[in-house]
Amino acid sequence: MLSHAADLRSEGMDAQQVKDVCEDWRNAALSPREAALCFFAAKLTKTPGAMTRDDHAPLRAVGLDDTAIHDLVQVCAYFNYINRVADGLGVALESDMDPSKT
Repeated sequence: MLSHAADLRSEGMDAQQVKDVCEDWRNAALSPREAALCFFAAKLTKTPGAMTRDDHAPLRAVGLDDTAIHDLVQVCAYFNYINRVADGLGVALESDMDPSKT
C-alpha cells in the first residue's frame, strides 16, 4: 500500500485524499470514474471468478472504451501478481518508504 500511496501523491492527489483512499476508498472523495475503476479492480482482485461482461457497464458509463478496459484488467492483474510474488518471497519495503506517510 505504501508504494501505491506514493504513486497517488506523485499523480497529484493531496495527502488527505491519499489517506482516505488507503483507509477505505469506498468512503473517499473519488470522482465517479475513479470509483468505477476501484469497484472493478476490487472485484477482479477479490472474486475474479465472479467477473462478467456486465462489470464493464459502469466503466463504459464513465467513458472507458474496450482498450481502456483491457488496460485496466492488465494493470490490475499485474499488480495482483507482483504483490503475491513479493509477499511470497518476503520482499521488504524499499528503504525510502516510510509507513507513516501513507
